[in-house]
Amino acid sequence: MDVDILIPITLFLCITYSIKFVIDARFRSKLIQQGGSEELIRSLVQSEDQRRRHASLRWGLLALALAVAFALIEAFGWRDVTPGVIAVLLGATGLGNLGYYALSRRLS
Repeated sequence: MDVDILIPITLFLCITYSIKFVIDARFRSKLIQQGGSEELIRSLVQSEDQRRRHASLRWGLLALALAVAFALIEAFGWRDVTPGVIAVLLGATGLGNLGYYALSRRLS
């Protein structure tokens, strides 16, 4: 893979997330300046905190499921990219998402 192609992709991602963070910060500051109710601000902060925790849970479960899938691929000695190997990775991703769904429903 050509490393030169990663630089524009990384730059695009950095610019995108920077714009997102600036917009979110401006929205919060405008909400506070306009005298939004304390209950509204508290609910926004709590929902954002819960969303962050759920995102961490989701990515943790996905990483764990994919790690198990890569361990299985290594254990069986599959060296070539075949439909079976891709199916194992997609199945692990699906199981990770289903695990996240089940845990998030149980936690809510």
